[in-house]
Amino acid sequence: MPIWRFAIPLVILLGMTVVLHTVFSMHIANATTLASLVAGVAAVFTATRFAAPLLILSALTWSAHKSELSPVTLINNRDQAVEYIFGRSLSEEERERVYDQAARTTRLSLRSDAEKQVLGELGLTRTDPRPDAFEQHVETRYEQLRSALTEEEWERRVMRSARRAEQERKGGFFPLETGRESIELYMEYTLETIAIAIWGTLLAFVTALPISLIASQRSLEIMSTGSSIWHRAGRRLGAFLTRRGFDACRGFNEFVLALIFVAVIGLGPFAGVLALAVHTFGVLGKVFADALDTIGRGEVEGVLASGAPSPHVISFAVLPQVFPIVISQTLLRFESNVRSASVLGLVGAGGVGFLIDAKLKSYQFQEVATIMLIIIILVSIIDFGCSWIVKRFV
Repeated sequence: MPIWRFAIPLVILLGMTVVLHTVFSMHIANATTLASLVAGVAAVFTATRFAAPLLILSALTWSAHKSELSPVTLINNRDQAVEYIFGRSLSEEERERVYDQAARTTRLSLRSDAEKQVLGELGLTRTDPRPDAFEQHVETRYEQLRSALTEEEWERRVMRSARRAEQERKGGFFPLETGRESIELYMEYTLETIAIAIWGTLLAFVTALPISLIASQRSLEIMSTGSSIWHRAGRRLGAFLTRRGFDACRGFNEFVLALIFVAVIGLGPFAGVLALAVHTFGVLGKVFADALDTIGRGEVEGVLASGAPSPHVISFAVLPQVFPIVISQTLLRFESNVRSASVLGLVGAGGVGFLIDAKLKSYQFQEVATIMLIIIILVSIIDFGCSWIVKRFV
């Protein structure tokens, strides 16, 4: 092949990029995208082997510019990332302000205790009207409580409050929150997340497996054996419409579906179950249908030769061939649904995502880090269990 055939696409690529960028002031990414597209089309007629790489270059350049890929941005913001994860160092002036704030908080807490004691002595509730000398009684009781504390005890209270305030100002995800009550709360919501994933996956599995038989040409040929044009057209139309239904179900992310179901049935984990079930139904349906299209004909013909009806052929010749794929893909989707269910709480669809959202909004990053660690451990355990099931039973 003459060398000029290879040179034409490269000349078009370089020439158009320079002209579009310098003469027409087009962004370098857009110029490269358009130039590589034209060069790829030209390569189809001159140097065929260059066509695919040039067209891929056009798609990658366009998508990189559209998604604003910028390694420089990561480099420039590395300090901010470290500060966000590990927290920042407080200046002496900030530490003094934190200490003053802690002292005021401690005084207010002690005054609140004094007010509760006075209300109890007078037999009043917080909603009852206060007598004329109430504030004076509270102030006297506050002074008594304050004088009962030694300077060491007072300083210890202030420093405890100051450490909490300093940690909030410092930020960061470390050290992790390890309080017993907190861990119990996180585990409760984590178990709710697992429950959502279990039922979302189960509902999708029991509906996707039988319906995927209609989406596969192979299985339809077994269930409908007619050879007329109407039979063939019906099988193709059935498979086409069923697959488009799978496309529609998995076309929306679980997060979007959760928003819809929360608006329809209200807040709670049931909305999360339905969101996961619909999306997973679309995914598993396509996977099962593709697996059914790859079954071997030998087993099918053997069972058909015995005169078995279509349900027996499906049960004894078709499903056993796709059983390993069905089990492994279902377990894979269950693991994925656990991760997905952990964020559905952001829109009120239950699960630990509700806690993550609340803690992030209140800047309690240490608690968020603990929840994330629990989720990582949970996913690892589920992955180990699913792998064991596949090796043991598939």
